Order: sequence, then C-alpha cells, then structure tokens
Amino acid sequence: MTHTSDSRRQLLKAAAGAGAWSVLHPHAWAQNAEFKLKLANNFPATHPTNLRMKEAVDAIRAESKGRVDIQLFPNNQLGGDTDMLSQVRSGAIDFFMLSGLILQTLVPVAGINGLAFAFKDYQTVWAAMDGELGAHVRGAIAKVNLFAFESCFDNGFRNITSSTKPIQTPADLQGFKIRVPVSPLWTSMFKALGASPASINFSEVYSSLQTKIVEGQENPLPLIESAKLYEVQKYCSMTSHMWDGQWVLANQKRWGALPPDLQALVAKHFKKAAQVQRDDIRRLNNVLEAQLKSKGMVFNYPDAKPFKEVLAKAGFYQEWKTKYGPEAMGKLEKYTGPLA
Repeated sequence: MTHTSDSRRQLLKAAAGAGAWSVLHPHAWAQNAEFKLKLANNFPATHPTNLRMKEAVDAIRAESKGRVDIQLFPNNQLGGDTDMLSQVRSGAIDFFMLSGLILQTLVPVAGINGLAFAFKDYQTVWAAMDGELGAHVRGAIAKVNLFAFESCFDNGFRNITSSTKPIQTPADLQGFKIRVPVSPLWTSMFKALGASPASINFSEVYSSLQTKIVEGQENPLPLIESAKLYEVQKYCSMTSHMWDGQWVLANQKRWGALPPDLQALVAKHFKKAAQVQRDDIRRLNNVLEAQLKSKGMVFNYPDAKPFKEVLAKAGFYQEWKTKYGPEAMGKLEKYTGPLA
C-alpha cells in the first residue's frame, strides 16, 4: 500500500463525518453559540475541501469555547453557485466558497487566473495567488461588499471529459457540446476553440451529461472522481487548459460584526484548511488517474501548443487582455511571462 493510497483512504474515511455535518442535522448547532454562521459550497461532502473545512469549523467552535458555531452546507444544499452568490451578498449565507471564474460575473478581474494555459505548474500558481495577483483580486472583491480570505483553495488544473470521443486536437472540439460554468471567460474560450459551450451550474452537470444535453464537461480530476462523472463520461483528455481555485468569501457586514479576536481565529483556521487542502489535491492528482482508469475512463494527453495557437489567432488573448487591463495583466504576467 503506497503512502498516497493510505492518504486517499484516510480522506475517504473522514468523509462520513463531513456528510453528517449538513443541513439535514439542525441539532448540530451549538446550543449557546453567540455567533451562528453558515458556510456553503458546491463540492460533494467527500471532497477534500469539505473534509478540511469540517476540521476548521470544529476547531473554531472548540477554540472559541462555543462562541462561534459555523455550520457547513456542502453539495449545493443551499442552491447553485449563482443562487449562493446572491445569498452571501444578501447575508442569508455568511461564508461561501466560489471559483474566481464564476465570481467574475460580479467582479470581472476575479477570473484572471483562468486565462487559458496561463500557468505552467503549481509553483507559478501559488506564487501569483499568494502574491500580488491574489492581493489585487481580493481588493477588487472588497469593492462589492464581500470579504475574501487570504488563501484560496485549490480546485485544480481542468481537463476535458467526453462521452463520445477523446479531444486530441482543436479540430475535435468543432461543434462539441460542452458544459461550462456560468462564466464569460469559459464561454469565450470554448467558442474561440470552435466548441458549442452551454453554461450550466455544477449542481446540474451530472444530469446534463446523463441525458446527453451536453457531450462533455471540464473539471479537475478530484471533482471528476468525487462527483462520479466517470459514470456518464468515457474519455478524459488531459488538457490542463486552465487553473481554477476557490475563494472563501464572507458577507462583509456579517464578517465585520465579529470581534477582532474571533475574526483572527476564523481566518487562522480557514488559512490552515486551505494549505492542507492544497496538499490533499496534490496527492490525489498522483493517484486519481489510475483510479479513474480502473473505473473505465480512457485517458489521452494532448499537446497544448495547437490549442494556444487557435486561441491567439481567434483574438482570445487580446480580447481578455483588454478587458482585464494593463495593471491586472501586468500582475499576472509577472509570474507567467508574456501571454500570446
């Protein structure tokens, strides 16, 4: 048994606890909590994000001696991403985890990390997101009355899956019906590649694939596995076409109502959860390909260069450079080097 397999087993073993900590168990609220808060996301309860957030909220409750009780609502229990974004802005949800690429519908620059093929590896990703680029994005988020915590979680490098054929070259995407999140950058990228993208919230992805509304979708391996997309998709093309992370967002008014000592406590444990979750994803990426192959998925490994050339020729990079502006692009390209 390898270390990574052991780690995978430990992650799954903890999942039962995360699944129980849900909207189905209202008695889980601490009886005398001074601050009762809700944290929601779209990840399955067994995903490393929710396993680590479960640890974080437990630690916050214990260290605050019950003053702060954060209840975790995984797996779209409080609605799809766009619904939950509205709820965190109104204060119906206190904390919400969201991809910057979906948040860009409200904060345009939040999607900049998803510019196609920008990041070559994780070292570059974390230098940028924990550095000047991340700070710039958090500043923009603050202007819409949301607070973004310092460390974002890793959603991973995204790969294309399909029920009909492997995607080996840009030509394979011509007319290909692919689900994308509700995000202008995704739609723009796949249209430039000749595909036919459909914007669908993650809560509806499995059923959309099952009923053949779309042929394919794109996500990181841990989400393909934890959401059981291998049951409705045969091919996985390792395109790594964009990197995606999730910001932990707070309703600014509700966050501001917490005393400074409790803000520091929550921030400390959310940061720790993000750092450990990043390592979980790194380790999972080392074992998931073999696991998904064992479940029947067929893998292929496209060359990124032809995809980048098609995007450049279609004006994709120039369009988004103009939209993001020279300041934000300068902060991105400080880490990635010049983009096409």
